[in-house]
Amino acid sequence: MTSLLPPTWHPALYAVLGAVAVGYLVATARRYAATRPQRWRFAWAVVLLLVAYGWPLGDLARHVSLTSLVLQRLVVMLGVAPLLLTCVPHDLAAAVSRPRGVDRALVLLAHPAAAVVTVTVLGTATLTPAAVGWGSGSGLATSVLALVTVGLGIVLWLPVLSNAPAHRRLSNVAQGGYLLVASLVVTSLSLVWIFAKRPLYPSLHHTHTILALSPILDQQLAGYVAKFGAYGPMWALAFVLFARSTERDDDDAPLRWVDVQRELERVDRVERRERHEPHDATP
Repeated sequence: MTSLLPPTWHPALYAVLGAVAVGYLVATARRYAATRPQRWRFAWAVVLLLVAYGWPLGDLARHVSLTSLVLQRLVVMLGVAPLLLTCVPHDLAAAVSRPRGVDRALVLLAHPAAAVVTVTVLGTATLTPAAVGWGSGSGLATSVLALVTVGLGIVLWLPVLSNAPAHRRLSNVAQGGYLLVASLVVTSLSLVWIFAKRPLYPSLHHTHTILALSPILDQQLAGYVAKFGAYGPMWALAFVLFARSTERDDDDAPLRWVDVQRELERVDRVERRERHEPHDATP
């Protein structure tokens, strides 16, 4: 393996993550100060991104193994994304989500049905043979797919972990039910991979030489890893939420001023839009 897949440095990855880390530290230094747990979550998110897109997992996922690609996506969507959502201070989340377009997008995507549809459609599209082949062809394509994967992970967890103001928080039972449903669509192609009679990804090469797996076995293994890798953590969290259903739900949480302010801003936007809409002329 070492002769065919030698250690590779990824300076662009290190530069991007370094810039993101500096940006986070600057943004959360004074006005939007982050707590120690939030800083640790951000640090772990950066570490997991290094693991997912650095050597060897990133190189294997890009050129060699579908199973490695699935592991990479699971690390990002089930590990990095919830850490990123929970490392943002509430005041910073309120400031970033204040523009009308951002606020409307978050309201839409935080709805469980919209989140499931988005993750299913885009997640499936980015795992097709054509998309995987495109991603293995250039660094730019790899970066685009990486950004899409992080975004899909954030959308996946928005109905459960969003701290945007005036977010419609689900009860513990509703959150658990959502996670059970969402776990079924995180890797919607897993059954195709398991039951396919031939390898579907011509852009992945040397699987047998490097990993001692035939391409078809690697593809089948990817299907099982996708299923159980998503079911395990998401079902465990869902059952924890079900067990807490008798405790106080988020609906009973104290109302924050930023929640009231955001609702007033939304009402004001609606009123201004209605005032500027042309009225039907009376005969």
